Amino acid sequence: MSLSSTGTSGSAISRSQADALLNQLAADWQEDFDALCQLVAVAAVLYIDETGWKVGKRACYNWIFTTLSHVVFLCGKGRGGEVLDTILPERFAGIGVTDNYRGYENRFCKHQKCWAHLLRKIISLMLRFPETAEYRAFFEELYTIYREGVRYQKDQRLTAGRSQRVALLQEKIRRLCVEAGHVVPKELPDDRQRFLRLQNELVECLDNLFVFVEHPQVEATNNRSEQQARNEAQARKAARTSKTERGAKRRSIITSVLGSLKRVLPQFTLKSVLEEVARWHEAGISRFRSPLPDARASPA
Repeated sequence: MSLSSTGTSGSAISRSQADALLNQLAADWQEDFDALCQLVAVAAVLYIDETGWKVGKRACYNWIFTTLSHVVFLCGKGRGGEVLDTILPERFAGIGVTDNYRGYENRFCKHQKCWAHLLRKIISLMLRFPETAEYRAFFEELYTIYREGVRYQKDQRLTAGRSQRVALLQEKIRRLCVEAGHVVPKELPDDRQRFLRLQNELVECLDNLFVFVEHPQVEATNNRSEQQARNEAQARKAARTSKTERGAKRRSIITSVLGSLKRVLPQFTLKSVLEEVARWHEAGISRFRSPLPDARASPA
């Protein structure tokens, strides 16, 4: 993540000096990071994604939790449910938007599965096997159902009728996935196995496909977090990962605060960030801590 230049240039500093400054910045922003974690935990809608990361030579993950106003990065973590436990309550009261990773199951009161992930699976088969007309036909029908859902989502005339529209769309998915519900034989060609597994997946998550229709404020994809994940993936490919656990924690704090500022500041520049942080210093509290009930209370 980068800040646009304000036109001034600073003097070069050594790597050890830069490291010390970043450590101090992370320490200064620890309470703001904790506040962001609390704000994410009570969000009405939460978009979650994860991407590969490294701490030293250890392969791990970088998790991204995104709302309309905030983002929290957790660097250097595993991929198990215990990571969600560190951020979310046992039963998250809001709506979670994720891919189809099993670790997200039964974590949200309402759960929207990412349509982009589902569509990519059939698009991949369609492009790799253009001679198989069945794949193209399936994609076209599935995409038509999705677009119909988007039209219903945007139709402000719908109120009580949204649940009926969802039932209609679900029935169309059932009719499309004619081979769902069967065990996928391992002796089938790989593309055929993937096609049948996709049909099973669509039918199994019917209740999670059209939450965005019933709740129009919810997006049909988790692109909000996936876009953040792409930046982290680029850093990983460029070998700009964490060397130590301490470095991973430091990155989590700094990227979360800067990423959240980028979402709320009218202009995201070095000047605007410095001015914002100066206001925090003058007020004795940051914009992320001020919404919390006991933000100004002294720690026990």
